[in-house]
Amino acid sequence: MVEAGGWWSVLLAPALLVTGALLAVAADTCAAAQHAGRRRSLGTVGRRLLEVPRLLTAQPRTLPAADRLLWRLGVIVVPVGAVLSVLVVPFGHRTVADLSVGLVWFNAMEVLTWAGLWLAGWGPNSAFSLVGGYRFVAQGLAYELPLMFALISAATGAQSLRLGDVVAAQSGLWFVVWMPVAFLVHLAGVLAFAFLGPFAYPAGRDLAGGVLAEVSGVDRLLLQAGRWLWLTAGAAMAVPLFLGGGNGPVLPAWAWSLFKTLAVLGLLVYGMRRVPVVRADRYVELAWLVLMPLTMVQVLAVALVVLVRQGG
Repeated sequence: MVEAGGWWSVLLAPALLVTGALLAVAADTCAAAQHAGRRRSLGTVGRRLLEVPRLLTAQPRTLPAADRLLWRLGVIVVPVGAVLSVLVVPFGHRTVADLSVGLVWFNAMEVLTWAGLWLAGWGPNSAFSLVGGYRFVAQGLAYELPLMFALISAATGAQSLRLGDVVAAQSGLWFVVWMPVAFLVHLAGVLAFAFLGPFAYPAGRDLAGGVLAEVSGVDRLLLQAGRWLWLTAGAAMAVPLFLGGGNGPVLPAWAWSLFKTLAVLGLLVYGMRRVPVVRADRYVELAWLVLMPLTMVQVLAVALVVLVRQGG
């Protein structure tokens, strides 16, 4: 049974999210060093993390005719949206906010990132960042509907939008077993809204960094942190949706939630560097011609199973 936690959970959830994001950055740094043929060490990870104090003390870039209000607003929305999204994600038997529409809340915060990234691309008054912002919107049009059908599959299986009910519905069998398509589409969606790995097209090198081209100092730190926070939030959300939440033998529920989240996060980081970057137009074609039909069939199959159970 998932219940709302005390006031301390408001502080614990962001702290765990930041810790997971730092672990993901460390793992990605080691993977990058291995890919480049360099030695993996704590020093390699430390050098990347030293970028944080450097960016905190760096001078923010200013451009002529930039809309600073929209620019700063867009930059802030990305990490804030990630933090707000995990307020409904159960950790063991506790969650910050046990909303009856928790699944919708998570999806709404993810969609809010669309606005943030687009504003971050529009605000600087720069061609590179503007094109990067539009690339993210185009990418979003491709991944969002399959992702929504993946979320609907879990909600249909539990007959509820409350994440506690979704976890309870998996006491006998995890949803990943009979909703594999929805699970894989969710993982792809996580990489897409974090614009990392094969979905880093909005921050492409051919655009000198795209949405990241003109940001510096604290603004760059917030945008980069937002990407990794969203990756961690998406991995955490996969646990109550498809992996039974804190259900598991021997260990306490919070330990199972932590272990499963780290496992999904490790899988995402592992896959990031093994798939080439996909252009938005190519992914739109894949999403609408392949993923959409597959996720719709997945939802229909889940609905039929639910109807048969109710009839029996």
